[in-house]
Formats: sequence, C-alpha cells, structure tokens
Amino acid sequence: MRVFTILFMFFVFVGYFAAMTLLAYLVGGQVEALFPGGSRLTNVLFLMIALVMAIGSMLTVAERKWSALMQDRIGPNRARIDLPLLRNNALGGIPHFLADGAKMLFKEDHFPAAANKLLYNLAPMLAFAPVFALFAVVPAGPSVRVFGQAVDMVVATPDFGLLYVFAIASLAVYGTSLAGWSSNNKFALLGGVRASSQMISYEVALGLSLVGLMMAFSTVQLPAFVGHVTNELGLGGDASGQARYLWSTKLGRFDIGVPAWGFLLQPMGFFLFFAAAFAETKRAPFDSPEGESEIIGYFVEYSGMKFGLFMISEFVEVVILSGLITVLFFGGYHLPFGGEWLSNLRVMREHGWLYGTVLGTVFWLKVLFFIWVQMMIRWSFLRFRYDQIQTLGWKILLPLGLINVFATGALVLWDPSLRALALFGILQILVLVGLTIRPEAEDTEHTGHTGAPAPGLPAGTHAAHADTPSAAAHARASTAASH
Repeated sequence: MRVFTILFMFFVFVGYFAAMTLLAYLVGGQVEALFPGGSRLTNVLFLMIALVMAIGSMLTVAERKWSALMQDRIGPNRARIDLPLLRNNALGGIPHFLADGAKMLFKEDHFPAAANKLLYNLAPMLAFAPVFALFAVVPAGPSVRVFGQAVDMVVATPDFGLLYVFAIASLAVYGTSLAGWSSNNKFALLGGVRASSQMISYEVALGLSLVGLMMAFSTVQLPAFVGHVTNELGLGGDASGQARYLWSTKLGRFDIGVPAWGFLLQPMGFFLFFAAAFAETKRAPFDSPEGESEIIGYFVEYSGMKFGLFMISEFVEVVILSGLITVLFFGGYHLPFGGEWLSNLRVMREHGWLYGTVLGTVFWLKVLFFIWVQMMIRWSFLRFRYDQIQTLGWKILLPLGLINVFATGALVLWDPSLRALALFGILQILVLVGLTIRPEAEDTEHTGHTGAPAPGLPAGTHAAHADTPSAAAHARASTAASH
C-alpha cells in the first residue's frame, strides 16, 4: 500500500510541476505582449510562490511522512477535515499542514519584556527573505517564444550571477545573530553565536567549491552554466554550457553521449558544495545550534508566525539548495542525452511552450530528487558535535577546496576542451566508489577464529557453531545437571 501511495504522490507532483510550468509560459507570453519584461513579474508568482513556497510548505508534512516510512511508522494522520466524504480519510497527512498554518497564524504573539522590539521583529524577516530571494536567479526552463513573444523561465539574470548567490546567502547570518541577541535571553544568545559562527565558517568552503566550476565554464551567470543544445528549436547555434557533449555519437537522429555536466567535471566541487550548503541550512546532522541535546536554539523566544518564518525558511532552503545543485552540477533543465533530437521535433518547433513545459518539468523532477536525498541524510545520520562541525569546515572542506581549485586550473589550461578535466573527475568518482564499497573478504576478518560473534551480531550467534572440546564438555555437563 505504501508503494502505491508513493507512486501516486509522485505522479501528482509531476502533474503539478507540468501544470505550473505550462501556466508560467502561457501567462508570460500574454503579459509580454502587453509590456516587455512582464513575464519576469509573472515568474515571481509561478516560480517563487506557486512552486518554491508551495513545495517548501508541503515539506513540513512530507518530511514527517518520509521519516515515518524510514522508521516503519504511520506518521501524521490524526488531523481530519470534518466533511462527509473526508471525515474518515487522513488524506496523507495534508490536514496537518493546514492545521499547523492555522495554529501559527492565530497563536499568541509572545514578546519578551526586555527584548529590543525593532531587531526582535526584524530578525525573522532577515532569516527568511534572503533565502527566498536566492531562487530569483535560478533558471527553471528554457527561453522560448510563446504567442510570438520571448519568455524566459527565470526572474532575473544579473551579470554577476553566482556572486549574487554568495552575497544574498550571507545576509541570512544577520537573522540568526539578531534573533539570539535581541531576545535578551542568554540561551538564545549562545544559540545565535553558534549558528552564526557555523554559517560564517562554511561560507568560505561554499565559495571555494564553485571556483573550479567558474574556471571550467568561464562564467558566473547561471543560464550560461545550463547552456543550450545545438540548433535548439531550429534556431541554429552551437551547444554551450552543460548542454554540450564531451564525447557523442548519434543513433539515427537520436543523439547520445557524455554531457559536460558539472558533476562529471567537478565531483569534488559537488561534494564540497553540497556539504557546505547543507551545513548552512542548520539541519541535522548540522543542527547543533538548535538541537534539543545541545543548547536551546536562537529562536527560543519566538512564537506564532515569527517562529513559523524561521521554520519555513529551513524548508525553503532545502528547495533552493536542490535547485542550485541541479543548475550547477546536473545540467539544469536539460536531459542527459536526446536533447538535440527533442528540440528539433516538429511539434516542439511549432509549439515552444510545449518544449518549455517538458524541460521545465524535468528541472523540477531533478529538484524533487535532491530534496529526497536531503531528507534521507537528515533522518540517517546522528547529530555532529559542534567541534566536529567546525573541524569539518576548516580542516577538511577548506583544504580540499584549495586543492580542487589548483587541480582544476591546471587541467583547464592544459586542455581547454575540458575532456582531461572530465577524465580526472571520473577517476575521482571511481576512487570514491572504491572507498565506500568494502570487499566481502574484510567482513570475515571481524569474526575471528575463536567462534566469537562479529561486532553487531546478536549474542549467542556462535553457539550454533560451537564444536570445540570445551564447548562439548560444557554441553554434556549441562545435560547431566538437568537429570
């Protein structure tokens, strides 16, 4: 039953992604006809509200349901909608999402007597607004012509692209630090200091992890990282960005090959970026600033919707991180192969909105996959100690980031076609796979030669194999005692 539930929800998400992307293109084409640039404003509504905020809000329930599946529990199912056809149906826990929102909206807004009113009210906004604004530069679909008008599936395309991401992401530090300080609570202050120092520490590794990618593609603009396929929609032009192939061939008209995805060129950069960005979200296993086994969190004095802003900002960060990983390392909205064949189909050339809808849905499915990966990590690993978090950031990620920058620079200078860099990246992936896969021969070494059970085996496992003289004598003595 659970398998069918997961499959049903998957197809619901696919349908929702396709519908929102299609509406974004059609409405954007209509608005562009009225005034140029209007589609960028409608993208705020469809991309950032209907998709990013909706997914982030639904993650409050999805994470609880997925953790229940991992731990063989039912999960949230007690809240119901008191209507004739819905009264006896848990609806997959969706009513809990509605109940949580209503509770936060109508809960009493507690204000500490000695708190700084201005900064206390400003902190939740500074924690949420920078995170939400990050998605403005993430391209969620190709630029196509709809109703004779060019429609871009992105809110903004500044020349400084990734620098905007670094600058805006760093502003979230002010929200956590001000929340702890303005509450006039010692526990909140200590939690704010911990959270701020953790975020600042990982910003260094976060920036270094993407330097190699910038050198490989010679740009900082996110649409340029994604690129476009050869002769896209019959408009001519060579392939660029991650849409081009390093090695390719054709099976008839169908193109296949090894794409220049950032993950193949920069596997170390990907893992460094993912670890650093995950730590920036302050979610488990990096949640020591607010973990119940550590110190009380920086938002301990907040209630109602102010607390809700802190909570929803973490879930929105999960969506933003998944979008950035997709754009920077996994080809954005492009398919790994068959992109040229798809874009040159007659129906795609005649209906650009259909081409955009298909690739836009591909983008959101990739985002959904990395959201799932983050939830798996969140419910699989124990919380790190604070000293372990700082050690990982300064003593491991930072030196590896510097090594990656030097190695990438040398390989790009030696082979500008990036094939040497791709081979080096594939070698890194193979080494990582080899380190994580333990040979079966090693497992037998832990059992020893005395019949003792291997670590992790239940006590008494060796009893069935006890064939030594002392074991036999012990068995005979036990039998005699029983008579």
